[in-house]
Amino acid sequence: MSSPRKRTVRLVVCLALALVLASGLIYTSFAASNPALTPTQLLRRARPGIVYQLTGTVVSRSVRRRPGGVLDFRLADRTGAGTSVLVAYTGTVPSAFQVERELIVTGSMRRGRFDAQANSMITKCPSKYTPAPSGA
Repeated sequence: MSSPRKRTVRLVVCLALALVLASGLIYTSFAASNPALTPTQLLRRARPGIVYQLTGTVVSRSVRRRPGGVLDFRLADRTGAGTSVLVAYTGTVPSAFQVERELIVTGSMRRGRFDAQANSMITKCPSKYTPAPSGA
C-alpha cells in the first residue's frame, strides 16, 4: 500500500470509530435521563423501589425536623393544584430551602411517602422562573 493510501484508510477508520463513539455517548445520555415528576404524576406512576426525581413547591406549615437528622416536609405541584407528597429527607439542607420554594429531590416511594436519597436536594432559583416583563 502506498503512503497516501494508508493515510486515507487510517482517516476513514478513525472517523468511523469517532462516529460510533459519539453515537454511543448520545444514546447513553438520552437513555439515562429521567424527567422530574410532579407530586400528582408521581402518585399516578410510582412503583416501590424505583428511583424518581420529584419536583414541587414546599407546602407551608409542613416542615418538621425529626430525631436522627430527618427533615419531613410536603411537596405540592408547582401550580398549587393537585395533591402533595410527604418527603423524608436526610443530609445537607441548602441555605435556600424555605417554604414555597421550588426544589428537586431524588428518591423512591415507600409506604405512602417519598424517601429522598441523602444529599439529593436541589433548590431552584425563583428569579430564573419569573415571567419576563411585558413588552420585553
